[in-house]
Formats: sequence, C-alpha cells, structure tokens
Amino acid sequence: MISKREYAARRKDLMSMMGDNSIAVIASAPEKVRSKDTLYPYKQSTNLSYLCGFAEPSAVMVLLPKRTQGEFILFCRDKDALRETWDGRRTGLLEAKNTLGVQDAFPIDDIEDILPGLLEDKSRVYYSAGKDKAFDSRLMHWVDEVRNNRTVEGRSSCEFVDLDHLLGELRLIKSAAEIKLMRKAADISAQAHCRAMKHCATGQKEYQLQAEIEHEFTMSGASGPAYTSIVGSGSNACILHYIENCATLKSGDLVLIDAGCEYQNYAADITRTFPVNGQFSAPQAALYDIVLAAQEAAINTIAPGITFDQANQAAISVITQGLVDLEILSGKVETLIAQGAYRDFYMHSVSHWLGMDVHDVGDYKVDNQWRVYESGMVLTIEPGIYISADNTQVDKKWRGIGVRIEDDILVTKKGYEILTDAVPKQRNQIEKLMA
Repeated sequence: MISKREYAARRKDLMSMMGDNSIAVIASAPEKVRSKDTLYPYKQSTNLSYLCGFAEPSAVMVLLPKRTQGEFILFCRDKDALRETWDGRRTGLLEAKNTLGVQDAFPIDDIEDILPGLLEDKSRVYYSAGKDKAFDSRLMHWVDEVRNNRTVEGRSSCEFVDLDHLLGELRLIKSAAEIKLMRKAADISAQAHCRAMKHCATGQKEYQLQAEIEHEFTMSGASGPAYTSIVGSGSNACILHYIENCATLKSGDLVLIDAGCEYQNYAADITRTFPVNGQFSAPQAALYDIVLAAQEAAINTIAPGITFDQANQAAISVITQGLVDLEILSGKVETLIAQGAYRDFYMHSVSHWLGMDVHDVGDYKVDNQWRVYESGMVLTIEPGIYISADNTQVDKKWRGIGVRIEDDILVTKKGYEILTDAVPKQRNQIEKLMA
C-alpha cells in the first residue's frame, strides 16, 4: 500500500517541477456507459491515483504551489444518502480531508464558481488534455475567460503546459513501496500462468484458459486483469492483439497467453507460449528456442547506464540469425538486419515501460537520444516470432506458429531482477509442469 506520506512527497516533487505562479488541474477519469443505464467497472485516472490515491469518479484535483491557504485542493462528490443507497458509498468532503491530506475540499458541483478564480494570475496551467473531451472543453472555457480578462486589463496571458511529461518522469522511477506492489502483481500473475498450463487440455475453449487465469487473479487478491487477456491458440497466436479467445484448443497446436493482473493499481504483464498437448513438436521447439535465446540476450543487456534500444537490437540479432539458421530467411545477417527483413516475423519492439499502466508513461528518448536505464525502472522484455498461416514464402511446417515470451524486469543498482521468474519458460520445465 502506498502511504499518505509517499503521496504527499509525490505532490511536493511535482510542484517543485512546476515552479511558482502555476496551477495543475488533474481530472478523474470519466465513467463510461456500457449499455443504456449500466456502466463499465470504474478505473481511475492513473495520474490522479498516483498523486493522492482517490478512487472515485466526478473529481478534480488542483495543486497550487506555495498557496498559503493550502496547496492541495479536491473537488469531489459530497455525501448523499439516497445516491449511496443506489450507487455505493462516497468518501465525501470531510473524509477526503481526513484521509487524503486534502487541505481544501469542495463539492464537485461548485467547481464552476471556484476553479476560474484559482486560475486568475497564473502564468502556467499544467493539464493532460485529450482524456476527457467534455472536461477539456470546460477548462479551456475557464482559461479563455481568464485570458480575455487579462487582455482587457493589459496583463500577460497564461500558457497551457502538458502535465503528462512531468508526471511521466516522476512515475518512471519506482519507489520501494511501488516495487513491493509490482512484485506482488508479478507473483499473482505467475501463479495464474502456471495454473493455465496445468489446466490446459485438448478440446477446451480459449476462453476457458482465460477463466483459469482470471480466477487466479481475483482469488489471490488482485482487482482483475490489467488489460484484456490474450489467449491465442494455433494461428491465432500470430495476431498480436488477439482477444476473441473463442477457438477450440487442438492437440499439436501452441497456445500463447499474454495476461497480467492489476494489484493495488499496479500492473504485471507476462506472456508464455506452450503446447496444448504438453509436448513441443520439432518445428515449434526450433522457433521457441530462438525466441527464448533472444529474450535471454535482451535481458542480459539491462543495467544502469545502458540505453533502452540495446535490448531490442540484441533480440533482433538473435532472431535474424535464428531465422537464417532455419532457412526461413536467406542472406547475410547484417544485411538482413539493415534491410529489416526480420519484420515479417518480428514486427514489434522488445520492450515497454510497466507500472500503473501496462504500457506505462515515460519518454523512451531524451533530446532525441535513447534513454539510459536507471535503477528503479520497470520494463518488459518480450521478443516473438509470428509466421502467418497464409505465408506461402516459408516451408509449410513453419506456418501458423506464433511464439512470444515476456517477463517483467526491474532495473537494479547492479543489473536487473526478473520479477516474473516464477513461471517456467524453459521447454523442459513447461513440459514437466504440464505433465
């Protein structure tokens, strides 16, 4: 659990980056209608969660550096016995001040009267646009009013600044408390993948394996999946974001599962590929071993001071060499890499940041140069090979095979830690578990 003190430190760090005479406005995620009068399960804006942990909709957080009356303001729903009977409990203004460290709390219905006044005389407005068009419009209207008043009075205007960049930098380096939560998310997710391997059987539906995975998530204390689970058997594994999960598992096919849980707002992200019948065929084993070698080569590059792209280059080199060795590609490895010939079979990057979002915030380049790893960063390593069933340019034995192997990696002071190492990925380990 993230402590009240850590939330306060995060806000302090952000406000120190904002500077004087500025304001940050962080809106809650809007509720989304599923059908008619029912809603999707609510997921709070990760930026608002990161800064204070408030989980309810219809809220706006405001930060005002060095404001004498209080730097942390929250607009939220007030207590309402009737609505709480229908929709669930609300924190309310008083409890928000008591539990979240809010210095001023106002009813969300009063924001129209109060927020424009807070924008007065501010030279910079920090805000993340594009996530809620309705609130974007309201905020722009209030800022335009302030700007127009300043123009009439002959004072300088205020500028919008993207808040995501600052928060991305803060969120990129995980604290000890965050790492503890991510280890837990990784452990639960690893258990779930092991469960899927043990329960896999010919004739099942892909969604039944999905049910095994997600059962383990919730029974182990996670809130659910961190993203829509991918369970792709046979040629479905060659569709990178396959989520239909409705095909029948066939003996002789591989099944690729890309799934991770969310635990107290932090995500895990694991992919494993294994044979439905518990035994890899020779072509499956050959491709699998290349992907595993590529993953190991990529992981071994990770250490503080190493640039982000080096892991991907290591994976590309191993995959290209492997495809040449299997005569799927022909030519000199260096030339094939320069030509991007591997992209027909490996078409995504090997890595992304991981945290409160499964594809987490943080720039991959700084001043147009690849970012350097630092201790406390968490990322995935996930090479793959995908040979479409329709690819007539390769021998028939390779067609319809998709393999991806993905782990979650913490950058440490001396190198790395594989957070998801509890789920097997060596072929003999997988076959033993499935037996």
